[in-house]
Parts: sequence; C-alpha cells; structure tokens
Amino acid sequence: MVTRIALTGLASAVSVVSLTLTGPAGVAPALPADIRPPAGQTRPLEWGSGPLTVAALPRIAYVAHRGGAREVPENSMTGLMAAYERGTAQVLDFDTRSLRDGTPVVFHDRTLNRTTYLGGEVSGLDAREWQGVRLRPKDALPGSWRSERPPTVAEVLDRFGGRIVLMLEAKDPGSLDRLAGLIRARGLTRSVFVNSNDPEVARRAHRLGLLAQLWRSARQLRTDRPERWRSYVDLLDVDHRARDADLVRAVRSGIRRVWAHTVVTDAQRDRVLALGCDGVITDAPGRLARAAQQGAQRAAQRGARP
Repeated sequence: MVTRIALTGLASAVSVVSLTLTGPAGVAPALPADIRPPAGQTRPLEWGSGPLTVAALPRIAYVAHRGGAREVPENSMTGLMAAYERGTAQVLDFDTRSLRDGTPVVFHDRTLNRTTYLGGEVSGLDAREWQGVRLRPKDALPGSWRSERPPTVAEVLDRFGGRIVLMLEAKDPGSLDRLAGLIRARGLTRSVFVNSNDPEVARRAHRLGLLAQLWRSARQLRTDRPERWRSYVDLLDVDHRARDADLVRAVRSGIRRVWAHTVVTDAQRDRVLALGCDGVITDAPGRLARAAQQGAQRAAQRGARP
C-alpha cells in the first residue's frame, strides 16, 4: 500500500515533473525532460572504444556514496550527474531495490517515507506506478534542487556505464540475477561493483561473473576473518569506525581492494589511509577533494618560500 505524504509550506510548490537542477555554481547536468540518457554522448578519446573499467582506478580511489549524500539528493539522477561532472570521485555509488514486478530501481530504504512525498513499501509498486514517485530533496543540501523521479537501475547503467566505475548495493538479494543480467547485457562486468553485507551474496555475485563487494560494520569486523573471502571478494568495504587492529587485519587479508565507509572528515580519511586502506567512500566527495587540494597548495607554497 502506498500513501501520499501531505505537503506543507514551500514543499507544496515543488514540481513533481520538472527534473531541472539549479545547484551549486558550475553544476549544470542539463538533463532532458525524462532521465533517459541523451543520444550521442561523447567519450574521451583516450578511453578507446570499450568501457572504462576498474583497471583505470587510481591508487587511492574516492567514491561518491549515494552520489555524495551531504552534497546532492541521494540516489537521484541529477545528484549522480553532478558528482560525475564535478570529477571529485572516481566511483559513483547507489543503492538498489526491487519493485513488485521485479524492476530494479535506485533507492535505499525499504519504504518510500524518508526521501519521497509518498509512503509505503517500495516493493508495493510496479514499473508504471514508479513513474509517479518523486524524491523530496533535503532542505539542508547546498544549492537548490527540484524534485525528480528516482531512476531505474537500467537508466543509471545506460547513462554512466563505461564512463565511470559504478558501485551498486543489492538491498534485495533476490534481485541479484536480474542485476547481473543488466550488467552483462551492457558489457559492464569489469566496471560495476555489486555490494552486499552478506558473504554468501558476494559469493553468488562472483559466480555470476560480477565484481563482488562485501561491506562490514565495525562490530562485524571485530570477529571477521576477511582472509576467508579473498577467493571471491574483489572489494572489502570496511567501517571507518572499526578498531585499528581490525582495519589492519582487513588490509592484510589478501583482498585486493579495501575501502573505508562512510568518511566525512579529513581526519577520518587520513586515519584509514594511514592504516592501509586504498579507497574512501564518502558522503562529501567535493568537500574532501577541496580540502586535499587546499592542503597540497599550502604545501607547495611552503616549499616555494626562500
């Protein structure tokens, strides 16, 4: 059952059809009337004819968690596009849920209540009914963001697949086969990490030929033995709040990539990198990038002084 949340004040004036963004300076995704990818997208020549894959990631990777949820509307097409165009992260992260008819959509919660103008279970809607869902951007976000329909997973893969590395969390494990089909059909098996908190889901993703990502909480990491997963986990996603010893054990597990979530401050980032993590999953990729750039500029200025 889906219920409509009453609108009050300025929220009632938010358009439920417009996907126009007037955000922070320099961000102009210029999306069309719907969130289908525009025809004739161009690609940098140095990428060649194939999709960008994880092999192109830098030594330290930055991930825009839910698109950068402290800077853009989470799990929205305009938010993901803004993060992509800013260029402050090399990976775009988003969550997935399944509708009643099995359609995978980009959404975090089990219910619609927190981030949309509706209430009820996501799984209570079908693809046609999904067209009427509209996101409710947080007032605290920088810039001005208008309401829009949450995209389907296919739409995000079509818009960004092969242009940047993607990370999707399969919130509904039963959707894994369908997600695998979408990824394989687009030739993106080396371009998309498929994330879960369940080692058995990660094992299934690996068997399906996908890049398997496993996230673990600080509490889970206290008793985890990550080396047991190294044969099928491509990316271990660890809680930055974990103890030093637990993070070091994860780094030494033999799993190729160990990235820390969900980092929002310079101190958190610096700690996990010092302990050996080689990726940062953050709600604030723009702010962390600015801070790193400013630090580098100050260091360069000090070095240039007589």
